[in-house]
Amino acid sequence: MVIDESMHTTVEWSLNERARQSRLLGLGEPFHGEETFPRLRNDLLRGLVDRDRCRCVALESDCLAGRLVDDHVRGGTWHLDQVMADGFSHGFGASPANRALVTWLGEHNRTRPAADQVRFAGFDAPMENSAESGAHSPRAALDTLHTFLTANSATVPHAWARIEDLLGDEARWTNPAATMDPAQSIGDTAEVRELRLIADDLARLLASRAPQFTEDDSAEALRDAELGARTATGLLAYHAALARTDRQERMESCMGIRDAMMAANLNALATREHDHGHGPVLVFTHNEHLRRNASRNVRWSPAGAHLSRGLGPDYVAIATAIGSAPHRGIGEPPANTVEGLLAATVSAPRLVPLAELSQLVAEADDLTRRTTENRAYFPLDPARLTDFDAVLFLPHVDAPDGASEAR
Repeated sequence: MVIDESMHTTVEWSLNERARQSRLLGLGEPFHGEETFPRLRNDLLRGLVDRDRCRCVALESDCLAGRLVDDHVRGGTWHLDQVMADGFSHGFGASPANRALVTWLGEHNRTRPAADQVRFAGFDAPMENSAESGAHSPRAALDTLHTFLTANSATVPHAWARIEDLLGDEARWTNPAATMDPAQSIGDTAEVRELRLIADDLARLLASRAPQFTEDDSAEALRDAELGARTATGLLAYHAALARTDRQERMESCMGIRDAMMAANLNALATREHDHGHGPVLVFTHNEHLRRNASRNVRWSPAGAHLSRGLGPDYVAIATAIGSAPHRGIGEPPANTVEGLLAATVSAPRLVPLAELSQLVAEADDLTRRTTENRAYFPLDPARLTDFDAVLFLPHVDAPDGASEAR
């Protein structure tokens, strides 16, 4: 099944082969920062939207910041430059393909009624964990949750003034040194322990009263409040994990919390789209977050493992794999790797179903996982092919215009 036309046609054919319509369609990338991958995502989205198969795209970006992008593409007055700067995390706002996505969504939605517009969402936790910024403060999430409860409940058990006192200075939360040094984390302080109890109280109060708000104009605000509850409790748990002194336990806890938050956000999006009679949410993220199975070497479960457990066949995951990308330090794949097998049989971009890929691997001898100079690149593991429903194989990824083929 060679792709000699647009990718979305082939993916749609694959979806039509399934016994039931999926609720989440994941498209992964083997590493971040290569424009080829989000450009393919844009093409897939446009094709699925044109065929009434999709009305929401979700990116591995800050779930709270993503609301700014969604507001913009549905008629908001924010300037595009501000949306790209403030609506994305991890530096993804600088991507030309992401800018093209936001521009296209705005143009598409301009002439459509609200019910037919395509929504944007970030589904990642607000956690940069870079040299410039650590995990975010839960202030914005708690504010969203507390404001909704105050407006819709006769009483709220915790005053915002007390929450503000406990939150304190933002710099205490975003200290990037806490990412590696538990002594720099505030996660084990008395203030954070009290905030965790408060956040749990508010989240339970919201959950207990949620049915009152699902049948009227409060439904959208309720979903925002629920996002605030998930984010606040998750961030506070994450900061507590950063304070743990056992290095392995710390890493596993932080990774597990982040992916569980991703999965919860995607489940909420899938439910919203299903309730509105729409097709699957198109999810774009790293291959590693889409995997259906837990890691063997680290005891944590990727978002895909949670989604597969809850949605079963309603969750579809497509990994992107590449043959070569010399400008990224990725040469031709060795013959005894999955990518090498694919390169020997595929001369153009192709969507390879799991059954076909498994047959190829079964007929080969002594396959090993590929290694390259690019440490950010995650190749396919021949022992873990069931992590995905299909693989989109790109035999060669070209350097962008003006870039060198050597890196």
